[in-house]
Amino acid sequence: MATVSRERVRVALEPVVAAAGFDLEDVAVSVAGRRSVIRVIVDRDGGADMDAIAAVSRVVSEALDSTNVTGERPYTLEVTSPGVDRPLTEPRHWRRNAGRLVVAGDVRGRIVSADDDGVTLLVDGAERVVSYAELPAGQVQIEFDRAGGAS
Repeated sequence: MATVSRERVRVALEPVVAAAGFDLEDVAVSVAGRRSVIRVIVDRDGGADMDAIAAVSRVVSEALDSTNVTGERPYTLEVTSPGVDRPLTEPRHWRRNAGRLVVAGDVRGRIVSADDDGVTLLVDGAERVVSYAELPAGQVQIEFDRAGGAS
């Protein structure tokens, strides 16, 4: 039994996920015994609650079942949204995390806003605009106690 191609799955699912109003962030394919495990990570502006993930999971499953991208190999489908540990690498990742505390290289600040060119961060009480070209991938910082919205 041939393994399932990650790239073939991605190409088949991208238009389906987009039509459902989501961005296809990643696809991972692994083998678990005689089955493939296809993990599909989706996101959208405003986030994705459990009902939205269930809805997109149904259309992804239908798309996989109606194509031959999985071949004859049975598969288990997992559809999820990205976790907080996902690196911020695309403008949409930065935009969707507005208000969150992030670290990118030696810069630590709160995302004020983001557009196609760069991100505005609140760093030590002052706003700083940084272009994506000069900004490495960011990482959201977990905050357990953010009293009064202070950074």
